[in-house]
Amino acid sequence: MLDQVLTEYRGKVRLAYKDFPLPGHALARPAHEAARCAGAAGKYWEYHDRLFQAQPNFQRADLLRYARDLGIPAAPFAQCLDSGRFRGLVDADVEQGRKLDVTGTPTFFINGERIQGAAPYEAFKAVIDEALRKVR
Repeated sequence: MLDQVLTEYRGKVRLAYKDFPLPGHALARPAHEAARCAGAAGKYWEYHDRLFQAQPNFQRADLLRYARDLGIPAAPFAQCLDSGRFRGLVDADVEQGRKLDVTGTPTFFINGERIQGAAPYEAFKAVIDEALRKVR
């Protein structure tokens, strides 16, 4: 669905993805940090998609295996993950989400308009079209 939005509105919308590991899932935070480490290796979205397919299997060994499966060099990835290199960035995203009263995922904001949950494409289209009308 996001691919469809980004394709139809190419050059008119921008996707900014924020981390918001849910507190009820103890291994979500390391998974978010691992995705950031994969991003440092140029494989963020591939790793992100793998995490969604594999959830809730986010033990350290799983996170390392997903990186290896995607061709991410093992030693730098493990060092990044173990060092907490991206912990502060994930924390900042969580804090921003809390300030915006985000309570679950997915949550989307389009020019301040909230869409919560797995909404259909038509819901996004309506909000985006209205936002574009306002800027014309």
